[in-house]
Amino acid sequence: MSVLIKAGLLAFRGYLLIMLSYLLVLTVIATVQAQRIQGEQTNDSCVCKLSSSIWAFPTVKFEEVANQVQTCEDNLIQFNKKVKDRNVQLPKMELTLKNITARVKQFEYLNTKGLYNALHLRQLMEELDEIYYTASDAHKKSPSKETNDLLKELTRAKKDIQNMYKSNVFNLETMKTRLRDLNNRAQTCKTIPEDFRSTCHQRIMSTISSPVVTKLNSISKSYISGAWGRDAKQNSKERYWEHCLVSGHKHGNTIRMYNSYEDFMANKNYKDESIASSYSHKNAVQGSGTILYDNTVFYQCYSTAEICSFNITTQATKRVKLDDAGIDNKFPFCYYSCRDWTDIDLEADQGAVWVIYATEENHGNIVVSRLDPLELNITHTWKTNLFKRSVTSTFIVCGVLYATRYVNTYQEEVFYAFDTTTGQEINTLSLAFEKVSAGIANLNYNPVDRRLYMYNDAYLLAYDTFN
Repeated sequence: MSVLIKAGLLAFRGYLLIMLSYLLVLTVIATVQAQRIQGEQTNDSCVCKLSSSIWAFPTVKFEEVANQVQTCEDNLIQFNKKVKDRNVQLPKMELTLKNITARVKQFEYLNTKGLYNALHLRQLMEELDEIYYTASDAHKKSPSKETNDLLKELTRAKKDIQNMYKSNVFNLETMKTRLRDLNNRAQTCKTIPEDFRSTCHQRIMSTISSPVVTKLNSISKSYISGAWGRDAKQNSKERYWEHCLVSGHKHGNTIRMYNSYEDFMANKNYKDESIASSYSHKNAVQGSGTILYDNTVFYQCYSTAEICSFNITTQATKRVKLDDAGIDNKFPFCYYSCRDWTDIDLEADQGAVWVIYATEENHGNIVVSRLDPLELNITHTWKTNLFKRSVTSTFIVCGVLYATRYVNTYQEEVFYAFDTTTGQEINTLSLAFEKVSAGIANLNYNPVDRRLYMYNDAYLLAYDTFN
């Protein structure tokens, strides 16, 4: 670039000098042609008086053009210097951009999927109408001060949105947060069976014991992803189960069943129940969020945002779709050490199965839905402010969602809780408990024996809880 500029500068300068000389010659010639001299006859001769000034070099004009040439040269030199500086800075800028791109790649969906695009007021009103319908229905079935207050607040929210149409000045994100809180209150007001929390002695968990069970899975130490536990249905037959993801730590199609704790600990007298005919069958298991409730396996269906239930007795499979749920490592549990294929987590509780996931609409934050285990339909849905990628794992106790985070290789901590009864989020918990390896593939609570069951890489651990 600089060589070309220098060559251009010299050529331009030479061209200007040639043109200057040519113009000066033309000027002199034109001046001579324009002047007429009257001659006089003296001593048989014609004498003409000529003024030599017509041949004078036009110094002033030359200096003016020379100054212009010098100014142009100075400008070109400065331009050349700027080009050199840019040639030095551009590689540094390019390297910086590459580093930024690598750092924000995992959050690319925030932009590409229009996560923070402005929400239309019509969409806000439609969502508000849906919440109002839910609250109104709950008030008709079971009127209370809470449902009455909620309906009043929803009416005020409708008026606020109507005012937005007129003033055109509003904060969409603030309104979205407000609607999420109203939705959680409306979900809580829905009819829930009276015995839903019959075995809960206190609202928030206070203690987790040291591991009371520690063993390797029964198949192979190389299978670092999976789940295990005990049938979570109250008064159900004592059955322990173990599910290992054996195809790329992503897929599985069998679940190992034990009829007693002793058989489980001894790895004997088990039966491998086939959930699907192959790892890639549409009813195969994807991810480690599996749970067993009432002799039925609940899990994420193969490569879809759907929940499958497989009844071991009848061999029947049901499916239900999770609207807008992120899958294929879009919203996995990812605190410090990410575990792939953990987008959807199933949990069991008294009389219900829970599904924990995240959506773009909720900014990648955790969404909790309650499933009817028999009909396999979604009955309630709550939205939290907890970003799913900032969590190691989750479990539910008595309608309260708990989240854990990594402390070190041998210790985990429960740091967050969301109470579906009140919609209250608690960020001040600090319940530490032990583990034997860094990664957690699955963590679930069992209401029958009040234990936590963890699939800790290839190890199976259990803990007593006091709640």
